[in-house]
Amino acid sequence: MRDGLPYVRAGQTVGLLGGSFDPAHEGHAHITREALKRFRLDRVWWLVSPGNPLKKRGPAPLADRMRAAHEVMQHPRVFISDFEARIGTRYTAQTLRALMRRRPLVRFVWLMGADNLAGFHHWQDWRWIMDNVPVGVLARPGDRIAARTSPAAKRYARYRLRGREAARLAGMEPPAWCFINLPMSTMSSTQIRKSGQWTG
Repeated sequence: MRDGLPYVRAGQTVGLLGGSFDPAHEGHAHITREALKRFRLDRVWWLVSPGNPLKKRGPAPLADRMRAAHEVMQHPRVFISDFEARIGTRYTAQTLRALMRRRPLVRFVWLMGADNLAGFHHWQDWRWIMDNVPVGVLARPGDRIAARTSPAAKRYARYRLRGREAARLAGMEPPAWCFINLPMSTMSSTQIRKSGQWTG
């Protein structure tokens, strides 16, 4: 496991939830459990990134964020990885290409909150991501309208599955994406940092 990834059988479906997790909190755990259930995933891997290229401020040390993630997310089908730090990728598309090379027989699904979809068109190679990996979008309170009217949502509108079709997503050939509304926790990493509860 030198690349920081666990064994997974050929043909299994793995959801990928990437982010700085600065810090991880119950909201992340909640959407992970919902993604496992709604998208019928075999596994979910949390990809704790070295840092977010779109944010000027650096996150807390990786070791601290990994430790907090393990404390928050304890589930037999969820694995927490520092894969990006191990191989030196900074952007999601780079990470996905590396994962697909290392696990060519695994079906990956990229998971993200609706807030990420709203700004997805600013991500490096975002069209490549949509064209090569099914995407599961989990709505958080207040982000739904901005996400549904975003450039990415409009450009790929004809490839969107309805929420009731979420279980089909992992088996679809990309481009394919699904937007699901959830009863969500309003907790955010930003709020936790501002409250002084997280010092890294």
